[in-house]
Amino acid sequence: MAAGTIITVLSNVPWGQVIDAAPKVAEGATKLWGAVTRRKKNDAEVAPQAGAGATGVDVADDSLQRLRADVQVLQASVGDLREELLSATGLIKQLADQNTVLVQRVELHRRRLALVSYSTAAVSAMLLSAVVYLLITR
Repeated sequence: MAAGTIITVLSNVPWGQVIDAAPKVAEGATKLWGAVTRRKKNDAEVAPQAGAGATGVDVADDSLQRLRADVQVLQASVGDLREELLSATGLIKQLADQNTVLVQRVELHRRRLALVSYSTAAVSAMLLSAVVYLLITR
């Protein structure tokens, strides 16, 4: 990408809204992360109780055996989905944290750029005054 394109894209970003929304995004990601990890912990405590009560007579029944196999497949699928959800929420939390840092740095650079712009304008005005003074006094 050309530098002009990047500058155009960055100038069209509503930085004020991004800066205002950054804490909310980080807070929402933290809440999501907490909810998912809490749910995983609770489910892990409940899961061992699901297999209790199996006897040799139950295993002999063909339909019951198929149901148990189906339940095991479903439990494995749910476990995989939980892992994916945990991974996704972790990624969301990391992205929200990175977004917060990025917004803070952009705001810092924006302030520095404003300071440099004002300083440049002041120095330019002083130089222009000096040139005008030199031209008048000659």
